[in-house]
Amino acid sequence: MITYCDYCNSRPEDAFNKSYHDTQYGFPLTDDSLLFERLILEINQAGLSWITILKKADNFRSAYGQFDVDIIASYGESDRSRLLSDAGIIRNRLKVNAAIENARRIQGLRSECDSFKNWLDTHHPQTLENWTKLFKRTFIFTGSEIVKEFLMSTGYLPGAHTSDCPIFGIVLAKRPAWHVR
Repeated sequence: MITYCDYCNSRPEDAFNKSYHDTQYGFPLTDDSLLFERLILEINQAGLSWITILKKADNFRSAYGQFDVDIIASYGESDRSRLLSDAGIIRNRLKVNAAIENARRIQGLRSECDSFKNWLDTHHPQTLENWTKLFKRTFIFTGSEIVKEFLMSTGYLPGAHTSDCPIFGIVLAKRPAWHVR
């Protein structure tokens, strides 16, 4: 019998979580739009279940211009109103504002690091506590749980999979050598 992480074992009937676990969770991301998407989805998950976010992920991509940082950074009041009236996503003013403001902040990071990914790589490795302090200084709406899940889900922190999970080795093989601690 194959043993999966508790994440999947506790939801064996849930195809959304199983697919996310097997194809995304803990896998390193190199594209800024995908990294930004994961950050915004983690921010939107705050106070809600992850399955709610997974089921709305396509709606988020559509509503937020495929998470193109430059598009979202240019959003104004009409875009904010459009997002707050979109029943396909989480209609929370603080979370919508965080997406727009964090896109602008990522644009600012590009002047020093060329990309969000390079900024992350420049600061890797760190403890969760230091990552959280860095994210709180750099972004908005990024508490310790959001930062932890973002970093675990993108391979910057260990813990996405247990060592006996069949996905653990797949994720490990995809990480750059310097990424593994």
